[in-house]
Amino acid sequence: MPKFMERYSVIKEKNPREIVLLRGKGCVYKKCTFCDYYTDSCSDADENFRLNKEVLSHVRSLYGDLEVINSGSVFELDKNTIEEIKRICREKNIVIIHFEAHYLYKDRIKALREEFDGFILKMKLGLETFDYDFRENVLKKGIEEKDPKIIAKQFDEANFLFGVTGQTYESMKNDIELGLKLFERICINIMCDNTSQIKPDKAVIDTFMEKLYPIYKDNARVDILISNLDFGVGD
Repeated sequence: MPKFMERYSVIKEKNPREIVLLRGKGCVYKKCTFCDYYTDSCSDADENFRLNKEVLSHVRSLYGDLEVINSGSVFELDKNTIEEIKRICREKNIVIIHFEAHYLYKDRIKALREEFDGFILKMKLGLETFDYDFRENVLKKGIEEKDPKIIAKQFDEANFLFGVTGQTYESMKNDIELGLKLFERICINIMCDNTSQIKPDKAVIDTFMEKLYPIYKDNARVDILISNLDFGVGD
């Protein structure tokens, strides 16, 4: 990974909030075929906390809403970082905190909500698509559950990935519509070139941009990231 990575930013449109990109011990799953994000990790908890504390020091409570992301799940952040998130949010009067978690951690979310008593937690799932066959045989997400309602039960928000060979207008439209039905918010990520085996499919991306983007670009419940840097964090 490059030595410099932007780790604090402000999202000013659509659900305005501050966002921080923290570093944890790394994704425990690491099998998603489209992802190389897990390389932003470190096995040294003390070094992670040192970095994360500095990043969190930039939080200003502009909107009382903070999104916390890392290369994996919130459960892979060290304990000191978790405590620092609580401290900063109390100090800055931040009420809403967004965390991400892999579906493998679904049974730990209730306890996390209890640990963050006094805050409103918004848990985001990296779902990518409701299409079970595509999700598990192509993207290798590791979400064995097929029932969309059960998948969504522990989560408030979800990430979707568009722009991969095999996706169609119908499949993307279904993901958006069902996502808006089952989650409070969704975030659509357009596949960008990286070091993984999955590459962007221009035809699929063009279909999304021409037929679906105009419909949902102004929807307050839909974030659309054409570039993976559109939230202002990353490298």
